[in-house]
This record gives sequence, C-alpha cells and structure tokens, in this order.
Amino acid sequence: MSTLPAVKSRISSRGRGARAGLVLTGGGARAAYQIGVLKAVRDILGNPVKNPFSILCGTSAGAINAATLAVYADDFNAAVAQLLAVWEHMRCHHIYRTDAWNIVKSGARWLAALMLVSRRNPVSFLDNAPLREMLERNLDCQRIQKNIDAGALYALCVTASGYTSGQSVSFFQGASGIEPWQRNQRVGAAVTIKVDYLLASAALPFLFPAVKVHREYFGDGTMRQIAPVSPALHLGADRVLIIGTGRQNVDDTRARSNTYPSLAQVAGHALNSIFLDSLMVDIERLERINRTVRLIPPDKLGEAQLALRPVKVLFITPSQPIERIAARFLHELPSTVRFVLRPTGALNRSGSNLASYLLFEESFCRALIELAYKDTYAREEEVREFFSPEENVAHA
Repeated sequence: MSTLPAVKSRISSRGRGARAGLVLTGGGARAAYQIGVLKAVRDILGNPVKNPFSILCGTSAGAINAATLAVYADDFNAAVAQLLAVWEHMRCHHIYRTDAWNIVKSGARWLAALMLVSRRNPVSFLDNAPLREMLERNLDCQRIQKNIDAGALYALCVTASGYTSGQSVSFFQGASGIEPWQRNQRVGAAVTIKVDYLLASAALPFLFPAVKVHREYFGDGTMRQIAPVSPALHLGADRVLIIGTGRQNVDDTRARSNTYPSLAQVAGHALNSIFLDSLMVDIERLERINRTVRLIPPDKLGEAQLALRPVKVLFITPSQPIERIAARFLHELPSTVRFVLRPTGALNRSGSNLASYLLFEESFCRALIELAYKDTYAREEEVREFFSPEENVAHA
C-alpha cells in the first residue's frame, strides 16, 4: 500500500492553482472505513477548518460521504464530525427496512416473478426508504453551490450507471468553466446535485431500487465505472487521495476447497469484482502512463503541445480483510435479515463477504473506522507529504 509515484494525465487546459481531489469508492457498509481515514487526515493536519480537498468524487456509498463533505465544505472539521456522528451510530434500519412485513412482502414479489406468477418486475429486495429520509433530513444540498461560490469547494461529482444506455455517468456540480466530457461508455454531465443522484449512485444491484433521473433509471455507479479515478482528473485535480474498501495486497497462494461455493460466496465474489477490480486496474493504468511519460523529455512535450500534468496519487486501503472483521459481527444483523441470508451461506465465515456490504451496524462500522484510523496514521509521513506544497509543479 505504498504511495504511487507522480502520474501524468491529459486534461483540458484551464488556468488554476493546485487542487487536491478525494476519490471515495463504493462498498455498502464497508464505506465506514473511509470515515476513519478522513478522521486521521483531519488529526494529522491539525483539525483544519479549511477543506483540504477542492474536488470531491464519490461512487455508491462513497457518493453519500463525498456529498456530506461538500455540504460542510466550509468547515472540514465539522464535516468529519458529522460523518463520525452518523457512522459511529449506524444501524441497519437507518438504511433499509428490516421489519418482518417488508422483508416477507419483498420476498414474495421476487418468488412470484421467478415463478412467472406475476408479470410485474420486482423493484428490489430491500426497501431503502429510510436512507432517503435520513439524507433529506441531514443534507442541505443547497449548501453545495454556496460553498462553491465561496471558494470552499471547486467541484463535487457522483457517478451512477444507466440501466438503459449502459453508460457510466459522472454527475458533477462545480465552478464555472468546467466542461462536460465524453469517453467510451462514460460521460460527465453538469447538474445540480440532489438526493436522487446520491440514491441512484448507491443503488446496489438487486438489493436497492434503481432511481429514475431525467429520462433513465440509474443504479450503483460502480457497475460500469471502468476508470474510477478519471472524474477527479477531468475536474482538474493535481493530486488524488483514493480510499478503497478492499485489501490492495492479497496472498497469491491458491486455497484448496472441496466444497462447492455457496450462493453467498458467489454473490460476494461478484460484488468484489464490481467494487474493487476496476479501481485496481485504473491505478495500474496510471502507473503505466506515468512510466511512459517519464521517458518523454519535457521539451518534447512542449513541442507537441500535449496537455499533460503531474498527478500525485495516494492510495489507502484496509490492512486486514474486511470480510473477516464482518464475520465477528454477523450476529448483530437484524433477525429478519439473518433469516433471509442464512440459506445463502452468508452467515458462514466463507460467505461473510456478502454480509459485509449489508452490515450497517455500529460495532462493525466502528471497527472499520478504528482500523482505517490506524492504517492512515501508520502512513502519517506520506499523508503530510501528499498535502505539502510542491515547487515547480507544471500545470496544463
């Protein structure tokens, strides 16, 4: 989990000063880890009022955390305190309905659809109406533009995946002069961020309902996000702190298994592929670009008029497997949720990966926050260096 060397990337030209970007990935309840990192950054920087991140980018649960930072961008210390107040007291019923009636009703709809008894498409397995209520109660999205106008924030971006177009759409709200972008299967669209965009970005497939935004239904942004760091670069970040929700380094030794994988193991593997793999591939791509550009003399770049700039990247991920931590707290899931998950194998240690995405309980969240805090403080020198001013930084 070392700091990556300075990377170079192509962006549209615009005169500006240095801007730090924050990229928060998805992962359901695993996103509590992000709060521990932010808490450590706050303490390492000495409880600053000024927001150290001009550009905030989030996907899925990370989009909600990023939006909270944007709403409180005029006071970073207060922003982190707000996130801690929510995540340290998190319960599953704050995110989705856990009462028996709603669980049974949802299950019956899915069963009827699978047996072709009903022609109506089931919306989702879980009802996340409590999440909407919590966001509408706690987040005043009108403050985002006020913070942008006041210079406390340059841009906020949340990414969602269109179920009809198949595009990964990065919805952004920022200062004047930021231009939308379009690449293969991914676009950037200027909007006024509101709760619907956050719910769309965090709509875990099958589990939470898709959200209609404009003309299309959108789901979890990580599903088609092949370049998670790209939005921050498009918005003009010179340095990017990326907080992942899965281990970066894993043991390459193949484990022997004579038991057929459970449904929970397969589902957990699929969710890991959605939330973790594209991020690792994107960072590897940045490393390759960096090595290539370093071979090109600066005068040649100038002659070719290539809009290239250095981007410093710091990547922080859990030092321990989150699924193993989750296995210690599975008993704290609501009884109705345990009843549904038990047949899938999610309550076994081998299937705890799936449960970790739904384990919105304060003991688990606090364990992730504590782990993240220790992981980040263990790299205090790298964090300080990330925020330290640099001399002779070339801008596009």
